[in-house]
Amino acid sequence: MTTFRMAVNCRHRLEPRLDPFYFGNAIQSIPTIAPAEELLSRDLSWGAGLLHKNVVAHSDATVRRGVAGWESEPRLFPLGNFDGASITMGSSPRFPMYNNDFGWGRPLAVRSGRANKFDGKISAFPGREENGSVDLEVVLAPDTMAALEDDFEFMQYVS
Repeated sequence: MTTFRMAVNCRHRLEPRLDPFYFGNAIQSIPTIAPAEELLSRDLSWGAGLLHKNVVAHSDATVRRGVAGWESEPRLFPLGNFDGASITMGSSPRFPMYNNDFGWGRPLAVRSGRANKFDGKISAFPGREENGSVDLEVVLAPDTMAALEDDFEFMQYVS
């Protein structure tokens, strides 16, 4: 079994909605699980469809069940790829990282720093090119990266 875990924005899922000026985080991590054999036997759009279905299904009731579960049994979120079959997507493709100018000009690239790095960790940022582009910072074991570089279907979608 493979797992793709990502943060989901809960602000617009809650009823009543959070105040637009609420400053805190309102995210939950959701796993999408699929058999490796099935992922390999289908095209990328099938996997993307699973992710989309899982995000759309994350409703007010799902958010509240997650909060209630955590309140009854608090736990820390485990970081890492313990079975070698997990990907974790973090960061936010909505935060305008390239719009920060600290007096040196517009950034050429964005990186997330040293924290929370492990095999299978992906960070997403709005792309420098804008127009809906997304920059990904991907942390993979060397053998995994080599296999991706040899995967024609995958490589046709990246630059």
